Amino acid sequence: MKNYVYDFLNNKMEKTIQVLKDELHSIRAGRANPALLDHIAVDYYGVDTPLKQMANISAPEPRTLLIQPYDATIIKSIEKAIMISDIGINPSNDGKVIRLNMPILTEERRKELAKLVKKNGENSKIALRNERRDANDKLKKQEKSGEITEDNLKSAEEEVQKITDKYVVMVDDLVKQKEEEILEL
Repeated sequence: MKNYVYDFLNNKMEKTIQVLKDELHSIRAGRANPALLDHIAVDYYGVDTPLKQMANISAPEPRTLLIQPYDATIIKSIEKAIMISDIGINPSNDGKVIRLNMPILTEERRKELAKLVKKNGENSKIALRNERRDANDKLKKQEKSGEITEDNLKSAEEEVQKITDKYVVMVDDLVKQKEEEILEL
């Protein structure tokens, strides 16, 4: 029964790590990255549709994103969605494609982004601790119902802590990596 708790915990923590990776990918680090546009939805005949489902997005140059809509009639809608998003880049279109030129990040903006990365890391650690608490609660319920002994409970709680520590190190590594990427000139 303990293995079920460990598997459940590992699964939940893997999902937390994946969410953090997705959040970090959407933070601009000075280079053009198509993932920057993942959260943008375009009004397509009254339905908010993810941009990546409506266009081919590529990075032909280190500081340029190129958006080629599958339907050229929606180019204005895509441009509008990008302008009202929080990415802070003005699109330019030639009627067929939209270009996003990434401005060089100022030192101040780099520090703001680094703080945002740290905040995302802290939120992930909070989620990991909540998952650890849930796993320990399940183990305590098993001990109360007689499924495991008190000694088994202690060793199981130690194992849960080891699993948690492993994922906390992963969060720290991801945050450190992204901070270095943002702060490098």
